[in-house]
Amino acid sequence: MAPLLDSLPLLLLVAGIGLAIAEALIPGAHFIVLGVALALAGLVGVLLGPAASPLVLAALVLGFGAASLYAYRELDLYGGKGVARTRDSDSLKGQTGRVTERVSPQDGQIKLHEGGFNPYYAARSVRDEIPEGAEVMVVDPGGGNVVTVEALEAIEDPIDRELREGRQSVETDPEGERETDTEGT
Repeated sequence: MAPLLDSLPLLLLVAGIGLAIAEALIPGAHFIVLGVALALAGLVGVLLGPAASPLVLAALVLGFGAASLYAYRELDLYGGKGVARTRDSDSLKGQTGRVTERVSPQDGQIKLHEGGFNPYYAARSVRDEIPEGAEVMVVDPGGGNVVTVEALEAIEDPIDRELREGRQSVETDPEGERETDTEGT
């Protein structure tokens, strides 16, 4: 049993390096946090020599594990906060961006605000040309790397549409009269 306790720091170091390699082969599996914690605890245990008891090594694994988890989340290596994450094409519908090359019904390019790893997309407009620098919204993701967009100023909010229709009905009232409450008089 004593030889196993003497080689425990070396075992932790090898296991940590193994998990780090596994993370490199299978990115996103989150082996890196445990791998860093085990490797650092094993390295410190090798440096401490006989003073590295199993309790000291356990405390080191917990301490390094907490520190590496904190660093992992703060550095956002894999886009864990969702900012750099690319999703399926349907999730692009409704995304906004800016025109980087004039967009027409035939060609153009946009940069989406939350477009993932590569936010630049080939784009086509629904109707008219959209000048460079204009804000756009994806109306049809298309399923490929070409999205269909419309200028944000051309997209009308449903509430604004109802208000406009209400104003037009008042302006086009043929009699020029509005319904009034005649029961109270």
